[in-house]
Amino acid sequence: MNDTPSYNGPERVFSGVQPTGALHLGNYLGALKKFVALQHSHDCLFCIVDLHAITLPQDPGTLAANTRKIAAAFLAAGLDPRRAIIFVQSAVTAHAELAWIFNCTARMGWLERMTQFKDKAGRDKERASVGLFDYPVLQAADILAYKATHVPVGEDQKQHLELSRDIADRFNRQYGAPGFFPLPEPLIKGPGARVMSLKDGTRKMSKSDPSDLSRINLEDDAETIARKIRKARTDPEPLPATVDGLAGRPGAANLVGIYAALAGISDQQVLDEFGGKGFGVFKPALADLVVDALTPIGKELARLNADPGHIDAVLQDGAERARAIAAPVMADVRRLVGFWGN
Repeated sequence: MNDTPSYNGPERVFSGVQPTGALHLGNYLGALKKFVALQHSHDCLFCIVDLHAITLPQDPGTLAANTRKIAAAFLAAGLDPRRAIIFVQSAVTAHAELAWIFNCTARMGWLERMTQFKDKAGRDKERASVGLFDYPVLQAADILAYKATHVPVGEDQKQHLELSRDIADRFNRQYGAPGFFPLPEPLIKGPGARVMSLKDGTRKMSKSDPSDLSRINLEDDAETIARKIRKARTDPEPLPATVDGLAGRPGAANLVGIYAALAGISDQQVLDEFGGKGFGVFKPALADLVVDALTPIGKELARLNADPGHIDAVLQDGAERARAIAAPVMADVRRLVGFWGN
């Protein structure tokens, strides 16, 4: 790694998903599909980040159920627990312990510049939880407890990864341990990094959107998928011949991007086939593609959700393997900080 020449440890990928609702096409293209590819080329840890989820109020029973559902989605999408470590954040205490140490390393000014807190807290930031303000520090601990070198992130999380790099660098300097923590790098490459709402092409597809028509859930059946794509907001013009022609047409650009991501081709290649054609032709072709990609996942998801014991066994094994990686890291951290008994 060019910007961290003194770190000589292995390359490792870490990423997490919050258990706050059913996953959708945007999660699949922006995260799960990439996770599946990464497990074949890197050592990977994929985490259900329930500690992050409680920065906003959660029903305890729902949180536990959603945690299993996210794990089931990981498996249904193609993650192999023999290749990648799949676990729940709260099952590994290193996350919380390292977050506190990093709280004493990070600076208030760094966190005050985080735009996501402003977006999530809105005008009522005085009533927001301390955890909502501080969760980028926990993200740094999530990554660095395993000395992860790469993190697949969307553009909206890139600022938080920069904070993780700042915290790692400051810790290394503060405790006289150059190269102890790597400065993690983002993995943003590839199509489908930002899938937008089917009802508003200027807003990201979200599981919190009140309209179910705004997203395609992994659990949707073929008929529902086709109906949602048919109702997706576009415009009356045919598709353009070039990508430049998508400027100012967010709905059209979103559907072309979804097609490209699922087909593994470029936006221009999509337009080479469909340019000049109307949405009456393009939407059915897109629906067929989405159905082919998601229907097998949905069926496997239903099978896995009916077998919670299997999901729990995967998560238990993953937590044990994650602890085994984090334990020596945390032993060294305690020694460097000067905690008694280390």
